[in-house]
Amino acid sequence: MKIKKIILLLVIFLLVATSVILFVFRDKSKAKIDVTRVNDIAQSLGEQWANLDATKLPCLKYGLAYVVLDGEDKFLAKTRSGLNTDINSAISNRDTIVDIKLNNKVLGKLIIYNDTSEIWEGYRKFLLSFSILLILFASFLCLSYAVYIDRWIFRPFRKLQGFARNVASGKLDTPLEMDKGNMFGAFTESFDLMRDELGLARENERIANQSKKELVASLSHDIKTPVASIKAVSEVMLVKSKDENIKNQLQVINAKADQIDSLITNMFNATLEELQELKVTVSEEASKALYGLIKKADYNNQVTISNIPECIVLVDILRLAQVIDNVISNSYKYASTTIDVSCYIKENYLYIDFKDYGLGVPKDEVSLIFNKYYRAKNAVGKSGTGLGLYISKYLMKKCPEIFPPLILRRALL
Repeated sequence: MKIKKIILLLVIFLLVATSVILFVFRDKSKAKIDVTRVNDIAQSLGEQWANLDATKLPCLKYGLAYVVLDGEDKFLAKTRSGLNTDINSAISNRDTIVDIKLNNKVLGKLIIYNDTSEIWEGYRKFLLSFSILLILFASFLCLSYAVYIDRWIFRPFRKLQGFARNVASGKLDTPLEMDKGNMFGAFTESFDLMRDELGLARENERIANQSKKELVASLSHDIKTPVASIKAVSEVMLVKSKDENIKNQLQVINAKADQIDSLITNMFNATLEELQELKVTVSEEASKALYGLIKKADYNNQVTISNIPECIVLVDILRLAQVIDNVISNSYKYASTTIDVSCYIKENYLYIDFKDYGLGVPKDEVSLIFNKYYRAKNAVGKSGTGLGLYISKYLMKKCPEIFPPLILRRALL
């Protein structure tokens, strides 16, 4: 019943507002010229022409603004400033031009100023003021309606929210407080019947999450051990080696081992279902830093890098290194060919294209290769978890205004 009253009041208000606007624009008499007054002014000017005083022009009582020109269309006098003092300006403003005569002799011209634009400007100001009042009144109605909605709808829902929060925190014996006359009172019993199911679902979820965390912790521990061994052996070989080429390769191995250790730490701190916790923090870097990231990922020395345009890029070095490493390692694992890397600037982005010469991925699997745990048919017999491209795509989408869409050329799997 209250809602109907509010709607009826709003309709009445809109009708009144529309009527006022129509009434304001209904009267067009102000825009018309009174011919009798114009003729009276012209006659008075003709009679006083010999003693015409620019400071005391006749017929000012009519309230018409006018300009007086002589027989050669030169300006003589005007009633106020802001009027057109030449024929061309008067015609442009659609002013009324009348000859000033005395005994059928033309003495000059009378230009009656066309103030239609000023009249409409007044209408517009009135309409603006009226619109502001209309908006304020409508805002008041909306606020009143919002208070009503909050009292009879949102407040009961907040009670439901508090009840749900108690259930989620384990207080399954806390009843739902609801007024008997409230329209949501019938839901109370249904929510009480849901308590047991919610408790069971929460326990199952806890067990599942615990199993996932244990799996991640176990995998992280198992991976960290061989990585630490690789790092230790590479450091020993780096000390003993005298060949510069071998030293460079050992430094790459050592750097990749550090990177793997850092990524495993991230995996340890976030479950596979909570990748949103993997932060992407960008900073300004020179584009030449990309060359080092690509070379560190190129453990087979089969990557050819074209010229990288010099510019400043917004990038998270650690996350971009992870993406590049996944792309290159996938190419080595599944294509086993050389890789061409090309860089170019397009629409304020620095694009990096990776191209190998493998057989590629079947068309029916291209849309699936970024899914979590998905491995293509050509991955049979090769190690992997199906998470590399999934994580890479997640990181690239984390900041879409910084990283353009991931582009894969031909076969990278």
